[in-house]
Formats: sequence, C-alpha cells, structure tokens
Amino acid sequence: MRAKQTTLYSINDLILRFDELIPCKTAFIDARTPGSDKKENFCLIGGGVAENPGQVVHINIPHGFDIGGARQPHGCKNSHHSHDTEEVFFVHKGEWKFTWGHDGSDGEVILKAGDTISIPTQVFRGFENVGPDDSFLFSVLGQSDDGTAGNVIWAPYVFKAAAGHGLVLLEDGRLIDTAAGDKIPADGLIATPTSDDDLEQFATLTKKDFLNCVLFENELQGMPESNLGNNKVSEYAVIGVDNANENIGAGKMGWPHNFQVRRLQIQPGGKIPSHTRSEEEVVFVHSGTLTVSTPETAFKLNPGDLFSAPIGMSRSYSNDTEKLADIIVVRRGNNPDAAEFS
Repeated sequence: MRAKQTTLYSINDLILRFDELIPCKTAFIDARTPGSDKKENFCLIGGGVAENPGQVVHINIPHGFDIGGARQPHGCKNSHHSHDTEEVFFVHKGEWKFTWGHDGSDGEVILKAGDTISIPTQVFRGFENVGPDDSFLFSVLGQSDDGTAGNVIWAPYVFKAAAGHGLVLLEDGRLIDTAAGDKIPADGLIATPTSDDDLEQFATLTKKDFLNCVLFENELQGMPESNLGNNKVSEYAVIGVDNANENIGAGKMGWPHNFQVRRLQIQPGGKIPSHTRSEEEVVFVHSGTLTVSTPETAFKLNPGDLFSAPIGMSRSYSNDTEKLADIIVVRRGNNPDAAEFS
C-alpha cells in the first residue's frame, strides 16, 4: 500500500530561495585555518555533519538523507576528511579540484558546473575552488541506521593546522568556539586527533577507481531514463541502483546509497502532470526556471532554489519559459515507487 502524507506543512516552509540561504562561517574545525577561513557552509535539509551547534538548519524535517551546500571563493580549500555515510556533490557553480588520500596526494580530478561526484565512505577527500569566482556545491549526505549522518573524521594535519585559532572539537562532534568566549563543558572531552595508525583503516583509490565515482555532464545523455519522460521531459539516473518500480537502470554510481539522485530536464513547454509520491522528493534547480503547481498555489523556482515535496503532496512541474529547465532530484530509498498520476 502506498504511503500517505501524515503531516501538513506550509508551502513556504518547504521552499528555499538561493539568495536567502543563511551560511555558517564556523561550521567545522578548519573554519579559521588560513586557506580555509573564507568558506561558507549551509544546512538546507537536516543538520548533516556540521560541527557548530549554532548552524542554521533551513528545513528540519526528516527525509532519510540530508541536503547541504558549500560556497567558497577562489583558492579556498575544504580540508581532507572522511565520512561514515555517502557524500554526493553536484557542482552548481564554478570549477572545483577534488583530491583524495589523507593528505590529498593520492590523486586529483577537476569538476565543473553540471558534474556529479559520489565519494565512498572511509575515503579521505578534500576540495578547492579553482575557478575565478565564488562557486557553489550542492551536497547530499546519507544517513546511518540511527537517522544521522554521523561525524566527520579529519586527517591528522587538520588538527595541527587548526591549533591556536580558537575552535576546539569535542569527541561527540560539537565544536566549541573559545575565541568567541564559549567554554569547554565540564563533561566535554576534546577529540583525539587521527593518528597514523588510524589511517590504516581508510581506503586508498586509484584514479580509475575515483573516476568511476564521477559523472561528467557530457556523460549524462548515455544514462538510463525513467518512465517519467516524454518528448519534452527526460529523467536520467545519476546515483543509485536499478529500480524496476520506475523502469530505470542504475546510475553510473550504482551502488546503494539509500537515496536516488536523478537529473530532470524539461524542454520549453514541457510538463509533468499532477502526481504524488510515496517518498520525500527534493528538487534543486541548476539552470532555467521550473514552475511547481499544487492544489493550493503555484510558484516558480529559479537557479539555486530548492523545493521539498512531502509524501503524498500533489504537484505538477512545468517549464513555461523558452530555455531548458535543468534540475537535480533526490528521492528517499534505493527503490522509490513510480509517480502516481491524478
């Protein structure tokens, strides 16, 4: 039996406008380390792995995955770290260099707008904006069985580089800003830096291995399409296993993530009629304009805007402009049900 929506939300609570997003500039232990001190992190849906308890969470509704973002100026780096759950990045703006290994020496790859990467667990990764302007990454984080994304595991050099800049990481993942006058709690244990022995637990990847975790935009047209498509709508598999429910094959990164990532492209005049789903669905506009219509209202999403459709909410998607609408879609679970049309 298909799941029904059990909780009603205000539409305005489910729409995020790119220009209104609230960043955190001290989300992680390296946030004051020279070279990493100008990055901005965003918790769009769920708290993700942010270490600062003051981080603004824009939509705090369980989805089975978390959505975040990173904005960095040219030359700004995100230090090397690992995760216990999958971390997926879609390049919305700019040009980014991803490196892997605990010190970044195992290899590097350049990703540009429209490219997607899914980095396996227990692999150290870091990234740097190498483009000329401020750049933006849209991210999806998987969750553990306890419904959280876990904590970040930092490379050994990160603790050394952060020393003396006022940010202290506790074992439970909380970040204490001593420079702002915060005190380390009496029961707080300072995190032990990752040791050389600890590094033996983490995977090393060849460049070929790592490139199997990347979908470049020019590879998109070769991806499987779902049964949602028509002559003006294409939905491509990007992340996740093959799904008979939607008659679609696996994405290039086709291992289980407990969420699916799709690329939805709607030509001018194209439309997906009114429908509901049995899973939460998040749409993020990469380019163009998407019109979303529900029984209560209609609204437009522009580049960088996000909408989260709850289980059972009726909606249609259309492109009423003369330009392609290019959208990232995230759905809960490895095998989402097909859309149920009205």
